[in-house]
Amino acid sequence: MKEVTFEKAIEKLESIVSELESGDLALDQSMKKYEDGIKLARFCQEKLEKAKARIDMLMKEPDGNFTKKPFNTEKGKEEGEE
Repeated sequence: MKEVTFEKAIEKLESIVSELESGDLALDQSMKKYEDGIKLARFCQEKLEKAKARIDMLMKEPDGNFTKKPFNTEKGKEEGEE
């Protein structure tokens, strides 16, 4: 895939979804659009995962100082829990 921004990929994906939902496409066209949509969805997911890996949270310690900790989006999973 060419250098595509996340935002452009999302716009294209929304367009594909609209076209598929319209029901106006022939089967072959629908299949091609579906395949293109899957590629775009994977691209977007990879971009999100890379962005998530770069996010850090600043946590305030009891002594008033701040420390940088990785951002954890898994609900209910605190540091040290398995």
